[in-house]
Amino acid sequence: MALISPTPNAQPYSVAPPPRVSTPPNRTTVNHRTLTHRNFRRSVIEANLVRTYLCSNTERIPNHSKRELPIARAIPIAAVEENIPETNFGRITFSDAAAKRRRNVYWGRKWNSRDIGNATVVVAMHSLCLLAPFVFNWAAFWMAVGLYVVTGLLGITLSFHRHLSHRSFKLPKWLEYFFAYCGVQALQGSPIDWVSTHRYHHQFCDSERDPHSPLEGFWFSHMSWLFDTNTIIERCGKPNNVGDLEKQPFYRFLRSTYVVHPIALAVLLYAMGGFPFIVWGMGVRIVWVYHITWLVNSACHVWGKQAWDTGDLSRNNWWVALLAFGEGWHNNHHAFEFSARHGLEWWQIDMTWYAVRFLQAIGLATDVKLPTDNHKQRMTFDNRSIAT
Repeated sequence: MALISPTPNAQPYSVAPPPRVSTPPNRTTVNHRTLTHRNFRRSVIEANLVRTYLCSNTERIPNHSKRELPIARAIPIAAVEENIPETNFGRITFSDAAAKRRRNVYWGRKWNSRDIGNATVVVAMHSLCLLAPFVFNWAAFWMAVGLYVVTGLLGITLSFHRHLSHRSFKLPKWLEYFFAYCGVQALQGSPIDWVSTHRYHHQFCDSERDPHSPLEGFWFSHMSWLFDTNTIIERCGKPNNVGDLEKQPFYRFLRSTYVVHPIALAVLLYAMGGFPFIVWGMGVRIVWVYHITWLVNSACHVWGKQAWDTGDLSRNNWWVALLAFGEGWHNNHHAFEFSARHGLEWWQIDMTWYAVRFLQAIGLATDVKLPTDNHKQRMTFDNRSIAT
């Protein structure tokens, strides 16, 4: 996700359909016919090597309503291959994942205008939080909680993620646009930018081309990648995976006028409750939603359990799931990206799924996609072999 969208005069993104995932340069091969995924993981850990993966050659973003949903098959590449350095920069605390390299984001490079804009917004919102104890009142607190649900659940997890990025269900246009506008108020970028980055994350998950992988360090995957926007273009190319959104004038409008909408909300909050509403309704709430969203990128790729053979570092993390409205069941999500439900077990609390289920019950959400028993069988460790 990008915090600052391109200016209205920026070169428009291509509306061509997303290309198939191509193999990264200098790819080496491994004989997978005698190497199971479980043995691969064990051998890497025992050798204290870093696991690196190539992404699926299956593109799953377009609408799947008229065909069976494919299952990705990621191909692991051992760290001892000559094109991947063996340097281990330190195993992440309480995790078997380790940083393969450290990317110096903050020093020794040229920052572009978007990097500076993103950093300015992040610093400004965190600075507002420092004033929170001094202007506290219950009205401001509950305003922040309400906006946390509206912008975090309805805006980011339900709209930007499960609906726009993965097309897990369909909504009437008026409701789709309302939820997307709620996401804009989370100050994580326009729908076009957010969805493009997220789709690239799944396309190149935990590989050399992933926009935010903990293979470059926990803090890079958590937030530092936001301040090095040229990296995404260098790794993934110009955004050409959001043609479905580019075709709609509403999303182009949100991209070109993105910075206006949070400012309008701030003015409204000030009129309703003065400066305390700005501090709590904008600063505290936005920073809270920031870090919850970022924890899905960072914590859910290093801490937790892997229930499914996804071939990447994604984990199910219960405490992130509680904070992020069900997004912490991240290994479930990477196994079945198309699924509107992430908490697949009855005890896996998934507030976003409950909202989708409610919308389905009243007839507003249709074509709700869920994994079948066959999909689950194909993704288990015991029954799914590594693709050659």
